[in-house]
Amino acid sequence: MKLHRTVKHNPELFNLTPLINVLFLTVAFLTLARTFVLQPGISIALPASSFVLSPQRHPQIVSITSGALPALYFEDKKVELKELETALARAGVKDRALLIRADRTAPYELVSNVMNLGLRLGYSVGIAAAAPQP
Repeated sequence: MKLHRTVKHNPELFNLTPLINVLFLTVAFLTLARTFVLQPGISIALPASSFVLSPQRHPQIVSITSGALPALYFEDKKVELKELETALARAGVKDRALLIRADRTAPYELVSNVMNLGLRLGYSVGIAAAAPQP
């Protein structure tokens, strides 16, 4: 006696399921990982603030470190103030937003100079801060 299947076996559907799983996990990973990394490798202790500004779309990020010789970082490169001015002037972004990530012990004069530079070039300037610890 020969038995026959009542449900047809579709091999294309069997091969498509792992591909959909891998694509979904890749999209989920890239979406979540993108929100956590601002500038890798630059260690900055942000000051605490309980106020939150609205998020900016694709801001230009300038990091300011402290120490004996404070440094400016823009697009993962160490720059001087004059180099930062030319880089911000030729940056072709439609949403002109500048986010300053300054260490809490960074010189105030340097933070003020970067802020004034951004405002002079027509950027809306924001200063990054960490959430206060309860």
